[in-house]
Amino acid sequence: MASVSELMAQKAAIEQQIVEAQRNERAGALAKVRALMAEYGLTLADLSAKSAGQKRSGAKVAAKYRNTATGDTWSGRGLQPKWLKQALASGKSISDFAL
Repeated sequence: MASVSELMAQKAAIEQQIVEAQRNERAGALAKVRALMAEYGLTLADLSAKSAGQKRSGAKVAAKYRNTATGDTWSGRGLQPKWLKQALASGKSISDFAL
């Protein structure tokens, strides 16, 4: 049976092998990325630039409906607000609140 010090030495050797393997894999991945960038003529700016098809998150959407009594608005996205649900339940039409 191995002693604690021998096991600790084996652990240190294995950890060093792990670090070396990670370094080699990372270098290989970087080489592949550089080759693809060269093949397609890409730059770092291309990688960080937002494409025209991407959505902007957090952008405000214009209101489509307004409660004339309180001034509350709703964009038509997401769940209907309580004031609109109550009005629709009382027989009003959603077109009554359209802007």
